[in-house]
Amino acid sequence: MNDVSSATRDDVDIDVDGKRVALSGRLVIAAVDRLMSDRADVIPGDVTSIDIGGLSQIDTAGAWFLVDQQNRSSGQALTIEGASPAQDQLIETVRQNLAPSEDADPVRKTISDNLESFGQRVVDAWRNAVALISFLGQIMATMGGIVIRPRRLRLTSLVHHCQETGLNAVPIVALMAFLIGVVLAFQGSAQLRQFGAEVFVVDLIAISILRELGILLTAIIVAGRSGSAFTAAIGSMKMREEIDAMRTLGLDPVTILVVPRVLALMLMLPALGFIADIAGLFGGAMMSWIELGVSPAVFQSRLVSNTDVWHFGVGMIKAPFFALIIGVIGCYQGMLVGGNAESLGRQTSASVVLSIFMVIVMDALFSIFFAIVGV
Repeated sequence: MNDVSSATRDDVDIDVDGKRVALSGRLVIAAVDRLMSDRADVIPGDVTSIDIGGLSQIDTAGAWFLVDQQNRSSGQALTIEGASPAQDQLIETVRQNLAPSEDADPVRKTISDNLESFGQRVVDAWRNAVALISFLGQIMATMGGIVIRPRRLRLTSLVHHCQETGLNAVPIVALMAFLIGVVLAFQGSAQLRQFGAEVFVVDLIAISILRELGILLTAIIVAGRSGSAFTAAIGSMKMREEIDAMRTLGLDPVTILVVPRVLALMLMLPALGFIADIAGLFGGAMMSWIELGVSPAVFQSRLVSNTDVWHFGVGMIKAPFFALIIGVIGCYQGMLVGGNAESLGRQTSASVVLSIFMVIVMDALFSIFFAIVGV
């Protein structure tokens, strides 16, 4: 056997036998502090194993000391032997919760790693889509049950959300549409004046506002305003475990929280779209009068004679579908909120982004459909 040196540090004995070190005693925070204050390299650099079978007690500081000695060993693996199951679990827990080394080189991803990451994102997106469709089906089934049993509809909640999503949104929607009409008239006049066709600005404004921009921009504003509010409200209840309490009491959160919000949005978005159309036409008429000299009477005459009623009908047909998308996504993201504020903020942002994206996708699909049917 090689020479054995024994160094006692109060209540910890360190026995070095060649490339093996045996620890005995109590490896607790006070002992670790004394060991580290003497010198940093308590364990020689050429040691390959540490036997802690003789330790009678070890705490998290002692576990950190052992993990730190492992991390300090360079060029060879330093193993820890003789640990009981409890000691081994404590050491592993400390190792997993250590902060990553700042000077560690970042691991470069290979092509296969990038493909794996892309595939994982695709699978996650597919699962989220399936879950969202399932949530939509649950809402539709609940609405069907309310049609059969109207008493299940919470009328007070419906009226409250109609006020919040509809009446309170009128100022911002009307102002937005008015300014869009002004911009269309101003920009259209600059282009049409080159060809002496200033009067056709009426057709440009009417078709753009009634068919596309009026309801589309209204839906985008509602998605940012009401959709995020749905997510925040339901998410806050999820954080406070109020939804779990509802289920414990035998109450259906979809019936109580989701259906009134979705129905309110489906009722009020067409009304908001109509207000946006009126405000947009008014703004366009005013700018046409100021910039091109198109009087309100001429504007009204060309609007009535040259604008098909289906342009207005197309916008109104889109409104309930946009409202359903915004309401379902807003409530679904609220149901996904976890138990912390970070999750609430993340799901609220996801709700707004996904709602706007899906509204634009649906608008594109409607445009293709109406072009095929010739409307």
